[in-house]
Amino acid sequence: MFVLKYLMIGFAEVLDIILLTYMIVIIARAVISWVNPDPYNQVVIILYRLTEPVLGPIRRIMPMRNIGIDFSPFIVILAIVFLRLFLVQIIRHVSLMI
Repeated sequence: MFVLKYLMIGFAEVLDIILLTYMIVIIARAVISWVNPDPYNQVVIILYRLTEPVLGPIRRIMPMRNIGIDFSPFIVILAIVFLRLFLVQIIRHVSLMI
């Protein structure tokens, strides 16, 4: 049983690191959008390819699309914080109960 316990703890830690890294990538994309980035820069291309599959659908369903401010990174960051505080903590707690 201790193997399952440490497997779940490891999974929770890896999930937490992945979510934190993705949150940093979204913040980097939001900051880079404030300036006029070169669309052919490799860093800009990678940031857009990593974040657009998540930000695009949120941008399409938001009612405030035409006001000039993109709130989709803020919504995704809130979702990531929720997942880190809720899902990761539940996995850690369940693993400690085993």
